[in-house]
Amino acid sequence: MTREKKAILCALLAAAFYAVNVPFSKLLLRHVGPTAMAALLYLGAGTGIGLMSLRGKREKAARLDRKDLPFVIGMIVLDIAAPIFLMLGISYGSASNASLLGNFEIVATTVIALAVFKEAVSPRLWAAIALMTLSSILLSFEGTDSFRFSAGSLFVLLATICWGLENNCTRMISSKSTYEIVILKGVFSGLGSLVIVFIKGEALPQIPYILLALLLGFVAYGLSIFLYVRAQNTLGAAQTSAYYAVAPFIGVFLSFVFLREGLTNMYLIALAVMIAGAALAVSDTLKRE
Repeated sequence: MTREKKAILCALLAAAFYAVNVPFSKLLLRHVGPTAMAALLYLGAGTGIGLMSLRGKREKAARLDRKDLPFVIGMIVLDIAAPIFLMLGISYGSASNASLLGNFEIVATTVIALAVFKEAVSPRLWAAIALMTLSSILLSFEGTDSFRFSAGSLFVLLATICWGLENNCTRMISSKSTYEIVILKGVFSGLGSLVIVFIKGEALPQIPYILLALLLGFVAYGLSIFLYVRAQNTLGAAQTSAYYAVAPFIGVFLSFVFLREGLTNMYLIALAVMIAGAALAVSDTLKRE
């Protein structure tokens, strides 16, 4: 298997692992506060990957150094903000809606990659971005009776923008030790969110829910981030995000299965537009190979 195909497989597996996040977080949010949930997810990621590193093969990649510090700090701060926004979005809205809106992360990642980090963006990928943006607007709009956007959707969109910028920060250090990157992300972002929990006075959940949240964090964040960073090192931020587009659709399916969430006409229209945009993004990536 070529390096590019391995990277694509890593990106798809990263998407599959992340897809379990939204529906199962929705279930746990009945017993865990949104900020505490965000903290536990990242702490589970950092702890789990830390344990993996003790048993894994020694990496050949270079370790992070002082010149990487601005990107590491940016990565951690954005990883504190993004999951808190996402958990708030999930708590205010439906899990299936939040899953599909997650594809706006591709838009944010690509625009930032072009504007700030000068990655090439093709006309086809711009068309995909336009469709995904339209879909996100449709999903965020509460209806023709009130020209207001739902709070849940807006929080999810804020999370995707944070992660779009964070993806580009991570891209700049993705050639370094993957274990080190994910452990730093998980531990420090989790601790940062935990500090916010104590400042807010948010109650900590019972032990069984803490353990479940940590386990979910290891799978949905830890393994997903680990594979995503590996894919980024070969494909770049924009192309990796294109393959990651399958995650929301898996998340939507899981929401239907486990949460029994219904479908509205607006949702079905937005789903069709989002699928068209995701298909364009993936086809653009395949064309570049």
